[in-house]
Amino acid sequence: MSKPKNNINLSLNKEYKSWLKNLKQKVLATQLKAAVQVNSTLLNFYWELGEDIVRRQVEANWGDGFLKQLNKDLSSEFPDIKGFSLSNIKYIRQWHLFYRDEVEKSQQLVGQLTSIPWGHNLKIISKCQTTAEALYYVGKTIEHGWSRNVLTHQIESGLWLRKGQAPNNFNATLPAVQSDLAKQTLKDPYMFDFLAFTDHYTERELEQGLIKHITQFLLELGSGFAYMGKQFHIQVGQQDFYIDLLFYHAHLHCYVVIELKAGDFRPEHAGKLNFYIKAVDELVRREGDAPTIGILLCKNKDKLVAEYALSDIQKPIGVSEYQLTQSLPENLQSQLPSIEEIEQGLGGEL
Repeated sequence: MSKPKNNINLSLNKEYKSWLKNLKQKVLATQLKAAVQVNSTLLNFYWELGEDIVRRQVEANWGDGFLKQLNKDLSSEFPDIKGFSLSNIKYIRQWHLFYRDEVEKSQQLVGQLTSIPWGHNLKIISKCQTTAEALYYVGKTIEHGWSRNVLTHQIESGLWLRKGQAPNNFNATLPAVQSDLAKQTLKDPYMFDFLAFTDHYTERELEQGLIKHITQFLLELGSGFAYMGKQFHIQVGQQDFYIDLLFYHAHLHCYVVIELKAGDFRPEHAGKLNFYIKAVDELVRREGDAPTIGILLCKNKDKLVAEYALSDIQKPIGVSEYQLTQSLPENLQSQLPSIEEIEQGLGGEL
C-alpha cells in the first residue's frame, strides 16, 4: 500500500465527494435507520463499507485524514446512527481485513459473520489470533446462541484448543454419528477456575464445590447438559453404590456419568466407571435413550496409560483433566474473608 498523502482537502476532492454521495444514497436505500436493529442488514452494510474503505485507501490515496473526514460527513448526515463513529469505522475496516482472505475463498462466510451481533464480532477479532480460531467461535455462537459474556468466557478459557482432545474409546463403543458428537462434547482440560482449594482436597470436596457453583459448572461442561443429581444411588444385587454426578445430555439423548478424582488417573478408575455406566444402562436408561457415556475427570493423566486402559472397555468413556484456580497456602487462605463475611459486607447480596 502506497503511503497516503497528508495535505489533501477531501471536502473539495471531486472523487471523494462523488463516492460520499453514492455512499449516503446507499445508506438511505438500505433504510438503515429503520433496520438498525436488524443485525444482518446492518452488518452486510458494514462488510461492504469495510471493503470499499480498504480498496479506496489503496487506489484513491486520499491521505491520513480519510477516515476522520468520513466519520465527520456520515455523522453529520446521519446523527442517529451510532455506527459511524471514528472508532467504529476503524473497527469496520479491521473486521473486513481480518476475514478478507477467507471470504475470497468462500463468499458464504459473509452470511455467517453477519448473522451474529456486531459486538460479538468485535470481541472475536480482538481476542482471536487466527481466522480458524475466530471462525470456530462464530460457528459456536450461531449454534448455541451465546451471549457476549458467555462468548468472552469461552474464548478466554481457550475452548477451541480443548474441545475433542480427551482420550476416549467412542469410535469403538458408539455409532459413528453419536461418536463424533460425543467426542466434540468432551474437553481436555476442563477449567474449573471458579474453584480454589488448598493442595489437599478430596473428591467429595471437589464435588461439593462443583455443585455449589452449578451454573458455572454447566457452562464449562457445555451446551446440552442437564444436572440429574450428586451421589446418585443405584442398587446392584444387595449392594448400594453412589455415582458422583449424573447428567442427561439433551443433544446426545443419553445419560452421562461423571466420576471425579482428586489425584492422578489410574487404570482401575476406568473399570469402576465402566461398572457405573453398565448399571445406569440397566437400571436408569429408558427406551429411546442412547447408550450412557462416562467422563472421568482427574487432576492429572498419562495419555498413553488412559488409551491403554480404555482400549478393551466395552462402555463409552472419555478421560479428561481439570484445572483449578491457583491453590492458596493454608496460612493465606485462613486470612481471607469467608462467604458469610463477604455477604455481610455487601448487605447480604451476591
